[in-house]
Amino acid sequence: MSEPGSEPYAAGKAGIIGLTHALASSLAERRIRVNAVSPGWINVSGYTETKTDRAQHFVKRVGRGTDIAEACAFLADEEKSGFITGQNLIVDGGMTRKMIYL
Repeated sequence: MSEPGSEPYAAGKAGIIGLTHALASSLAERRIRVNAVSPGWINVSGYTETKTDRAQHFVKRVGRGTDIAEACAFLADEEKSGFITGQNLIVDGGMTRKMIYL
């Protein structure tokens, strides 16, 4: 997702995704999996979300820090995600698919 003036962020995000793909390829022979996690709107400040905030997500809530931690734990677990590498996991409650900005 891009907003006016977000060029450095967009370039950095694209770089991370490209680096993820390249490292997954380069480290495959060592059986090292490489993935990226792209968080959406994550409330880490204790902000009280509003009805409008919740409406922007398919899951009807803003993300929590534990949502990201659990995604990372899943990717780190060889039994659960051992066939996943070179991927960018978007953890955003569906916000980027909904494409609504209120």
